[in-house]
Amino acid sequence: MANKTTFGLPLSRRYGIAFLIVILALLSGYGAKGTIDSSTPGAFNHYVVYPFSELISHLADWFGGSYGISIIVITLLVRIVLMPLMIRQQTGQMAMRDKMKVLQPELAQLKEKYQSKKDSESIRMQQQETMQLYQKYGVNPLAMGCLPLIIQLPILTGLYYAIIMTPELKEHSFLWFKLGASDPIMPLVAAAVYLVQSLVMQRMSRSNAESGPQKQLAALVYLSPILMGLFSFSAPAALPLYWTVGGVFMIGQTYLAHWLFARRSAKGIAQVVDATSTGS
Repeated sequence: MANKTTFGLPLSRRYGIAFLIVILALLSGYGAKGTIDSSTPGAFNHYVVYPFSELISHLADWFGGSYGISIIVITLLVRIVLMPLMIRQQTGQMAMRDKMKVLQPELAQLKEKYQSKKDSESIRMQQQETMQLYQKYGVNPLAMGCLPLIIQLPILTGLYYAIIMTPELKEHSFLWFKLGASDPIMPLVAAAVYLVQSLVMQRMSRSNAESGPQKQLAALVYLSPILMGLFSFSAPAALPLYWTVGGVFMIGQTYLAHWLFARRSAKGIAQVVDATSTGS
């Protein structure tokens, strides 16, 4: 079976890119050494990490010195601020997937037409006709690509480092665990939440466009939470707490994005039906 594409990239490759980003985010924790304060060198530390660290401390003061509640609140606040951008990205991807699903039969015919033609002129003509099909269906392979991720990444990375490097946080406890020490249970909780999130996102993606080799996608769905859990066993428990809260929020956000997209699609269909009825 041909490897169908989304936004000009195979779906399996897009999952691979997302998986690589998760791995880089996990490994970046090993570079977070020491603590953060106003004198810590580096523009990113000064303008992003340190303000987040200060906000964590202030929120903890507001909640009776509980840095655990502070982490939960600031994680939710950051996710809520980013939510409009992320929902716009998700609904845009869903709309583009629907267009690609309609486009796939014609793309398959085009591929078959030029399958035996390998000369440069035939390749050029195939590319030209492919772009004409994209224009016909209003598909932009570059739309809703990396820009939202580029905007989100410094914010989430800054919060990530602030949690690791805030000195006051390390000595506090929350629920049954110490925030600055590793915990045997929280990694399992974080891995389970991210497994559910990955399964939800995979199921939602399949419901909009059944594309991509499922065996490869299934491997990525399970491997990412496993690696996150393994990393969490040697990380401060504050990190799996942060990941757990963020993962639960993302599950709800995914369902909200799909509900909004379904509602918008139903409204569009109703308008078409009304226009057709009026015209007849």
